Amino acid sequence: MVERVPPARPHHKLTADGRRMREVLSYSRRGNRFTPSQAAAWEAHHDGWVIPDEAVDDPAFSLPRWFGRTAPLIVEIGSGVGEATAVLAAARPSYDVLALEVWRPGVADTLWRVAEAGADNVRLMSVDAVWSLEHLVEPGGLAELWTFFPDPWPKTRHRKRRLVDPAFASLAASRLAPGATWRLATDWADYADQMRAVLDAEPALDGGPVPRWSERPVTRFERKGIEAGREISDFAYVRTA
Repeated sequence: MVERVPPARPHHKLTADGRRMREVLSYSRRGNRFTPSQAAAWEAHHDGWVIPDEAVDDPAFSLPRWFGRTAPLIVEIGSGVGEATAVLAAARPSYDVLALEVWRPGVADTLWRVAEAGADNVRLMSVDAVWSLEHLVEPGGLAELWTFFPDPWPKTRHRKRRLVDPAFASLAASRLAPGATWRLATDWADYADQMRAVLDAEPALDGGPVPRWSERPVTRFERKGIEAGREISDFAYVRTA
């Protein structure tokens, strides 16, 4: 008998006795209305490059099958409109890049950027990132992890929603291969402080603040931070054991 995988969609998550439960999430799902250009990109490319939410509930789900090959895996959490995704993936054709983004218009924007860059090594998915790393990525299965400008949840009462916390740091570290790097960036000073404190405390990681990663293009999120006078903080942490 095949063991049933816990439901992937957060609003379907269940307690041990089968009751639905409400989760504290690191993101909120915004509107899904497409512009004409986004609709055209979705129509042209989603069949080949977007992994449907329900696909991951299949016990036989396989990321290599969706990529059509077996290659080192990079995961980007919160790919936005794909400005960084397309450029970085196009420069790494020997790697598979799984971009996790819950905002469908952002996924559609990413599709045309990926197509324009010729980065056919990208697949996009809108399933919760914590669930995805836990259930779809084997321990030691990541060649790299990218978390650029995650939702800062600036209000104090919302900070429990921030992605980078001790539990997620432990999970992410367990999915990185020894010697693999987790790259992060944020434009919120107190989130930068939180990232550094959390990741410094994770025994399987070694690293800290680094100069801006020159390969990462300046995205609209970064430009907004700069225009608002916020300092950009970059971090790189390596799995040590």
